[in-house]
Amino acid sequence: MSVDDVYELMQRAGDLPYGEARTVLVEDALRRSEAAGDEELAFRVRMELTGAYQYGGEPAKAFTTFSRCLTQHDRDPGTFGQGERLLWHFKWVVNSLTLFPEIPLDRTYAVLDDMERRYRLGGHSLHAVYCYRHAVARHLGDFEEADRWYGRWHTAPRDQLSDCEGCDPSAKAYYQSERGRHEEAVAIAAPVLNAEINCTEQPQSILTNLLTSYLHSGRLDEAGRAHRRAYRLVRPNIRDLSDIAEHVRFCALTGNEARGLEILERHLGWLDRAPSPYSAMAFAAAGALLLRRLTEGGFADGLTLRRPSGEVTVDRLREELSAQASGLAERFDARNGTSRQGDLVRGTLAAEPVVEHLPLTPYARRPAAAPSPVPVPEPVREARDPDALLDAADEAWRRREGATALAAWARFDEVTPEPTTAQAGRRHDGLGFEALAAGDSERALTFWRRAAELHAEAGDEARAQNALSRTGAVLCDMGRTDEGFELLETSLARLAESSPGSRRERTAGLRLATALTRAGRPQEALELFTEPVGEPMDVAEVESARGLALLGLGDAPEAATAFRRACENARVADAGPVLAEAAFMLAQLLMDAPPTEGPDEALDLLNEAMARTPTDQTHLRATVHAVRGKRMLTLGRDADAVEDLIEAVAAFTAVGAVPQMAHTRLDLAFALLGAERHLEAAEVAEEAGPMFERLDDAFNERRSRYVLAEAQRLMGEEGAADTFAELARDEADPGTSAQLMEKAGDVLTGLDKDAAAAERFAAAAELFGTAGDAYGVVRARRRAAMCLAWSGRLDDGLREMDGVREALGALPADNPAAVTWETSVTSYDQARLLASAGRIEEAVARTEEAVEGFTSLDEQGPAEAAAKLRESLLDR
Repeated sequence: MSVDDVYELMQRAGDLPYGEARTVLVEDALRRSEAAGDEELAFRVRMELTGAYQYGGEPAKAFTTFSRCLTQHDRDPGTFGQGERLLWHFKWVVNSLTLFPEIPLDRTYAVLDDMERRYRLGGHSLHAVYCYRHAVARHLGDFEEADRWYGRWHTAPRDQLSDCEGCDPSAKAYYQSERGRHEEAVAIAAPVLNAEINCTEQPQSILTNLLTSYLHSGRLDEAGRAHRRAYRLVRPNIRDLSDIAEHVRFCALTGNEARGLEILERHLGWLDRAPSPYSAMAFAAAGALLLRRLTEGGFADGLTLRRPSGEVTVDRLREELSAQASGLAERFDARNGTSRQGDLVRGTLAAEPVVEHLPLTPYARRPAAAPSPVPVPEPVREARDPDALLDAADEAWRRREGATALAAWARFDEVTPEPTTAQAGRRHDGLGFEALAAGDSERALTFWRRAAELHAEAGDEARAQNALSRTGAVLCDMGRTDEGFELLETSLARLAESSPGSRRERTAGLRLATALTRAGRPQEALELFTEPVGEPMDVAEVESARGLALLGLGDAPEAATAFRRACENARVADAGPVLAEAAFMLAQLLMDAPPTEGPDEALDLLNEAMARTPTDQTHLRATVHAVRGKRMLTLGRDADAVEDLIEAVAAFTAVGAVPQMAHTRLDLAFALLGAERHLEAAEVAEEAGPMFERLDDAFNERRSRYVLAEAQRLMGEEGAADTFAELARDEADPGTSAQLMEKAGDVLTGLDKDAAAAERFAAAAELFGTAGDAYGVVRARRRAAMCLAWSGRLDDGLREMDGVREALGALPADNPAAVTWETSVTSYDQARLLASAGRIEEAVARTEEAVEGFTSLDEQGPAEAAAKLRESLLDR
């Protein structure tokens, strides 16, 4: 049991975030320091352990370490110093004492009095003392006292023992919000949110405290952003369970029950090991509120949630959480002699929404807006001639102008209470189209079969066969191909006999060709096409169908030619929807070629497709938005791509198109990342990942996690290192795995977590070795060596750097410049470590190697840096 072991454990602990792993290392360091008999070292470790317990979600354990340290300090202040740090710890202890109903209230007051006595003796401001006297009064619901202490706290001078410049206003804003003074709360917080604050608890704490005030003051966009940003920061930390409860409550009060349910389920297991009874009470109450809202909204039937002990129904869990929250509130109120905590729990359980729905993402609000109605031509609105209306409906449907067709049929129904047999047949044709548009294929078949009967009864064989041809096409789409193709072929043959060369014959042939293409028989489809004849509209339809068949044969150039002709003829015919479909298909073919200088034809075609797609064709519009967004990503226009992809995600979500929804979300995440909207990119990527899991698409699930990791890295979130490391472990290719592990090291060393970074770089070096990448091995081992030295393990760093020099010998000789670069960088970094070890002569020799190498490569900047280091060493 050596002192060096203790220091190494403490160094490793310092590289970890607060939590169980860090606490275990500090506890081990305490055992070792006690076993070594070094009381002063044990005292310092115990002080660190108090912080580990406080920030690691185990505040009750901090009572013991704090008391022990305080006793030792009082007995021998000279040996056991850190008096001001102990005074700081008083604040933690006072706050934590109120969170445990089994601790008598007079104990809290006694500690507060002792805290004030010591602050006065030390000549410190009572700013912090007044703050925590206010906190106790607020906990009890004694607002007269709370206001009194708030006034003293607000006017007392700040000093080094005051809470930081972020946490102090955060507590004030929380109180103002609790009292309903929402404008004051927002005003207090504004300077904090506009400042750069380096604090473990900010900005997540103040953003959480502002949720209610943002909502009640109408700042809904700020509320949504505050929730999204703060929850990302608090969700990894069990110590923040009370704040997490506020986010569950926020979701319940803003119509975001689905997100609230996700949060509740993610943290439900923490209730069994909550940091305190108070945080358990808050989380249970918020969870019960959310589940009540789900039940009242009709979303709870058959719904279960996962927790460590197994699945539980919404109703059962709501009962349990309500009982837990109410029971804990009773214990607090019994201890406090007030009804304050019970009132808060009852208020939460009965709370009603502040807003019906607060969208938390840009695409969440899009589906709520109904598409703009397509204007119906005046002749249709005013017409009274039944046959003219039926003609208008047929023509509009052929031109894909569904709204006009539906309006014409509706007008026909108004003016024709008793249609003739011929008119009834045509109306049944329309009813079939309406049913098909609504997604009811079986009903469409029923109408068209009846239409064929009525047409035959009226003596119109051509219309009868046309109706049967439509029936055959739908049967093929439904998978009933034997029956469908028989009908398609029979009706086409009869039309060729009765109406040769007619539009109906051409249309029936087009249906058969399309069905053959969809059935994977494109060559047979092409054999049905002759040189397109008729009006431009007819030619456009035929060329589009030919294009699809050619695509089925893999003949992309000829397919592009066909779609181009379809576009040209559709423009002449002013057939917007037909043009939109052909332009969209042609654009996708052109997108396979790399972008060129000048105007991008594919993007121009997509713009045209969007402009000509009716607003009621939701799925096609969504698809065009998605593809146009992807095209702009390819062109490097990430910010421009975002808006299209947002629209696409919203529309695919509205129609329940899950695969498209997932893929477009991933594209949106990449676009947001490129547009430097990192928080949104992270959240969208997190949404996409589980979707790909459900689709059993491991490749895109990993891509989602990669975007998440990059967004986390750019936001400075330590979780990026874990995400990169997980990706590395899941990657089969060792070279890619090595790069991902190296990125994990990058994140950690950027956050000064050098001991952990050294481990990641060492792992990356092994993977580079497996992949046969000698340069990667040298680079990763060199970085590991530097991180070992920076983490206090200089000797290990020097040994590792010796290994790097040996690894230089394995670099391939086919690129002398690259070898010289790596050798020079290694010499420079090794010189820095040697200098730190006091081995100046060796360090100077390495700097000279670095200067010579960089100079030979004409790398002026690195050469000057190495020369500067050499001169500083020679001056020692």
